[in-house]
Amino acid sequence: MTSKTRRAAACVIIFCTLLSGCSGMNESSADAPVRASSEVQDEVEKVSSSILEILSLRAKTTEAGAMISPCEEGTFRAHHPWGVYGPPAEKLEEAMGRLRSQLPKEGWKIVKDGPDDSQGRSPQIVADSADGKFSVDARFHGKQSDAPAQLEVTVQSACFRPEAESTS
Repeated sequence: MTSKTRRAAACVIIFCTLLSGCSGMNESSADAPVRASSEVQDEVEKVSSSILEILSLRAKTTEAGAMISPCEEGTFRAHHPWGVYGPPAEKLEEAMGRLRSQLPKEGWKIVKDGPDDSQGRSPQIVADSADGKFSVDARFHGKQSDAPAQLEVTVQSACFRPEAESTS
């Protein structure tokens, strides 16, 4: 399997995870709070920054910003997929260890810590914020010999209903 094929497979996995949601954060559309999409995107990006601080790596990161995607009927969520690459696999593995130990200290509940469902069985940590507003999914890809090691992270919000547009 080429590195392009692996990356494409990883993108499909992330997309499917985003569509189905992380670890039960879905609310019924009637219970979802009304929020401004831009506000939720900003919050998700701030959470991503806090995750990057926990990783504590001198590394390159991908530049994508938070995006809005459908959740349940009439509701949406913000998600921010990004990656960290550059350091050797050992440093990235250490960063996953920091996530494992620091997330609970920062009020996160780890709901999965083990191999993902991909063919490569990549190490994965999924955690929910204490307030239930955010989820993080981090995966370490370092076992493939022909692809550079990387950490793949997705932070997403709980479902929300967008504010009604004003008609002037």
